[in-house]
Amino acid sequence: MARFTLIHVDRKTGARAGLLDTPHGVVETPAFMPVGTHGTVRALTPEEVMGAGVQIVLANTFHLMLRPGTDIIGRAGGLHRFMHWGGPILTDSGGFQIFSLPHLRRVTEDGVLFRSPIEGSEVRLTPERVTQIEEVLGADIIMPLDVCLGFPADRSAAADAHRRTMAWADRARRAQQRQEQSLFAIVQGGFEPELRRRAADEMVALDFPGYAVGGLSVGEPRAMTYDLLAEVTTRLPEGKPRYLMGVGVPPSVIEAVRLGVDMFDCVLPTRVGRTGVALTSDGRLNLRNAAHADDLAPVEDGCPCPACRGYSRAYLRHLFKAAEMLGPRLLSLHNLTFMTRFVRAMREAILEDRFASWTAEALARYRTAW
Repeated sequence: MARFTLIHVDRKTGARAGLLDTPHGVVETPAFMPVGTHGTVRALTPEEVMGAGVQIVLANTFHLMLRPGTDIIGRAGGLHRFMHWGGPILTDSGGFQIFSLPHLRRVTEDGVLFRSPIEGSEVRLTPERVTQIEEVLGADIIMPLDVCLGFPADRSAAADAHRRTMAWADRARRAQQRQEQSLFAIVQGGFEPELRRRAADEMVALDFPGYAVGGLSVGEPRAMTYDLLAEVTTRLPEGKPRYLMGVGVPPSVIEAVRLGVDMFDCVLPTRVGRTGVALTSDGRLNLRNAAHADDLAPVEDGCPCPACRGYSRAYLRHLFKAAEMLGPRLLSLHNLTFMTRFVRAMREAILEDRFASWTAEALARYRTAW
């Protein structure tokens, strides 16, 4: 089972630095997890992902169950061997993916019935079934089936989501057989502060090894995201890891760390990289813009990634304009390297009790809006 050690809390903020010790290695927190939905961080080899400084990746139970299927991954010896990744893995249950397919699914007290988006067959998922699949996959950290809502959501729907998520988390824990895997709880509750507080308190009472905050950054105003996150993090145990699901925009990561979050995942760095957008300390840089056609500077000075070490903005723009696959690969590597260096700088600032000043400087430099 993963064990979390809180190393230091910044004196002026709630920002935390810790160590998450898993069966496949130690993760220094704060930590960013790139999304490898289908058992791969798209277009990159595991060696490249690790070379970018990534400590832990996320894969999706829902998608892997549908394709290639649990049996072949089990026969391969688990997901680590199947995808050739030696570091820690977190598997999401697929609750968000099910939420995003409302025309294909029906939620009941027992679980979820849905039509496969691949070939249309009916699939039934319960908390017990999801846990069983995740045990075959063999991830270090596993997430229970939950109910995720979009914004807006009325109080009745939020109360139902909270109630079912609570019941399903308890059922998942009762079904768990592999104790070396850490089953994190997910705090839901829609956009109601009182429900979020109640959900946090009730999940903490069940004493899980870690806690995720789900159902945020799904269309609500950013100020609401932060307010609801604060309602939850202040009620979570200090000595257990806190994971904010689906957030990866640099200013939002800063704010979440200030509120005491330890782990993040998001598709954003690699997704925008594949479209020609680079993440930099100054904000987004769209290399498709004509302004970069004659720009021989690197994407970002001082960045050690392959894109910045050997290629200019003009060349990268050329690759995208020519539809060459090297462009998306190089920018994906750059964006992952940026995120790992970004959270490492945050960790150093926390350990030195200068997170507040580091944050002010970083946000003042970050010029583009998201």
